[in-house]
Amino acid sequence: MENTKSIINDWLDEYLFHLTVERGLSENTCKNYMRDLKKFCNYLEAKSKSLESCTPSDILAFLSEEKNKGKSTRSLARYLAAIKSFYGFLLQEDKLSDDPTAFIASPRLDQKLPQFLPQEALNDVLKHKDENETLGLRNKAIIEVLYGCGLRVSELINLSINDISFDLGYIRCKGKGNKERIVPVGDLAIQAVQKYLDAGRPFLISRNKEISVKNKDILFLNAKGKKLTRQGIWLILKSWAKTNGVDINVYPHIFRHSFATHLLDNDADLRAVQEMLGHSDISTTQIYTHLSRKKILEVFRKAHPRK
Repeated sequence: MENTKSIINDWLDEYLFHLTVERGLSENTCKNYMRDLKKFCNYLEAKSKSLESCTPSDILAFLSEEKNKGKSTRSLARYLAAIKSFYGFLLQEDKLSDDPTAFIASPRLDQKLPQFLPQEALNDVLKHKDENETLGLRNKAIIEVLYGCGLRVSELINLSINDISFDLGYIRCKGKGNKERIVPVGDLAIQAVQKYLDAGRPFLISRNKEISVKNKDILFLNAKGKKLTRQGIWLILKSWAKTNGVDINVYPHIFRHSFATHLLDNDADLRAVQEMLGHSDISTTQIYTHLSRKKILEVFRKAHPRK
């Protein structure tokens, strides 16, 4: 039992790091998630259940018990969102193979729109910043690929040199569930990666005295010539934002949000964006169809017969 507790605590620690670094959630939100998940794990332990043996009925029973204690619908929705997200993370990391939350519907509540970087401001920063030093070339390539392809940070750090087709202009990556997909990559991102490969990566790889067969072709390397971690990417982006005067909270997923939002704002096909993001359900992609007031006004003036 103690060993099981230790494993669960390790998983919760890894998940907290994921929420903080990859998803860029606030400290308060992360605390709420952790509190809810610990309550759920304690409930399972009291019922002699584990995360692996948990069934949909166990989750519904937990929610029912909380409801009987007077918890609001919004609180119950938050519990379920935390549990769903945690199981999704454990599946993504190959720690579990089954998701008991898969067929449990969440209550309909107002959905918070994802944060994204303004298109014009982002383009200006990327256009005028010409990095020449080794790490600068790498960082520019990382940001161009994150924004240009909408990759998850876990997909980015696992990219191999062989995953990029410079002639055809695409990147091959493996997403959730180890599903492979092909994502187009623009000329500017291709140029940034090529510059990094020519003048940056050779120096970095030369600093690694213990190159393994598994990692020798990894695209993005740290200062020691080894594979970058999620935390490493997070630190790079924080430094980049500070250097370039970007006053929005910058984290890896914000570039994915920006990628999808800017494509759809410029009339990209929703199904195509779904394919590029690797979403299995188009409803996940639809959250990006929010429009600015200016865009709504443009649509109205163009389409309404009595404008």
